Amino acid sequence: MRIAIFTDTFYPDINGVAQTLKRLTNFLENQNITFKLFAPASPTEELASCHIHRSKSLSFFMYPECRLAFPNLSQMKSELLNFLPDLIHVATPFNIGLCGVYFSKKLNIPLVGSYHTNFDHYLQSYSLSFLSKLHWNYMHWFYQSCKKIFVPSSVTFQLLKQHGFTNLELWPRGVDCQLFHPYYDKKSVKNRYIRGDSYLLTYVGRLAPEKDLSTLLAAAKSIPSDINQRIHWLIIGDGPLRDELETQAPGNMTFTGYLDGERLAEVYAASDLFVFPSASETFGNVVLESLASGTPVIGAKSGGVQNIIKPGVTGLLCNPGNVHDFSEAILQLLTNEPLRRKMGTSGRNYALTQSWDHILNNLICHYTDVIQEREQQIYA
Repeated sequence: MRIAIFTDTFYPDINGVAQTLKRLTNFLENQNITFKLFAPASPTEELASCHIHRSKSLSFFMYPECRLAFPNLSQMKSELLNFLPDLIHVATPFNIGLCGVYFSKKLNIPLVGSYHTNFDHYLQSYSLSFLSKLHWNYMHWFYQSCKKIFVPSSVTFQLLKQHGFTNLELWPRGVDCQLFHPYYDKKSVKNRYIRGDSYLLTYVGRLAPEKDLSTLLAAAKSIPSDINQRIHWLIIGDGPLRDELETQAPGNMTFTGYLDGERLAEVYAASDLFVFPSASETFGNVVLESLASGTPVIGAKSGGVQNIIKPGVTGLLCNPGNVHDFSEAILQLLTNEPLRRKMGTSGRNYALTQSWDHILNNLICHYTDVIQEREQQIYA
């Protein structure tokens, strides 16, 4: 099996798509499945490596941490002809992804796609809802030749089905329960960020309009003072809203920038609650990471997050954008330590069932089905 993957974001980019694809390519390598990945160049990496073809790129003005690629089609075609893939997987609907669709048609290679981001919700967040119809028309055109379209959650599956997409398959996300676990030295981690015996509440993600951080800030400010003086917030991540948010934030809120690896995992574990107001998620990797760390999650009852959190068991779900709901949920769990501990244990137990190996083996089975279908058509 030889797989060509086309994506507009990949490691070392920090986002859910890049993280998922890095996990996939690591799995393919471990399983001795040959792959070639086409992605934008990163300022910190060379243009090409053994398995990766990097296209020249520039920082995208709305998201400086993301890259806008300028692919060389003749180089790509040459690499593909030398590689001779059995299957092309397009992961993003932008410049590199478009190249994957083009070469699938040009070279008659079976195509599958994955849908990672709810761009329609992003349009609402940026006051561009008038582009919604155009967006869905484009998405239909982009994915129309895919033999299978992989989606990360049942909510996203239903959303695309309602918009007339077919050939949909679930491709959920797993979590590394050896990295994300509850057994770090929580006291030393807390001492690194806060003084005294305060509650530690955490948010992890991009600092951007579609994450609805205005709701988080408003909820943080609405907590009664007797409880609020015992709370400290860690806002982990970066993005276009960081300067504005730091200006508006209350005094008990610290912005750390990006954290990764063990530094991120130990913060999850040391946190009393993880608060995630985003209503735009197709899955919500950070929610599953928090649960694996034994930390209950308060999230928005929207998107893929509601497929991960079991209300009253692993966390609580709030109406999107409802400041009162979020502040009440925070108070409910902070004032009930036995419930928090029980939720933390349940969250960890759930995360242990979300094995990357099982999930990625299932994806390979879908790859195999598409390749075999193509072979049968050729030899029929």
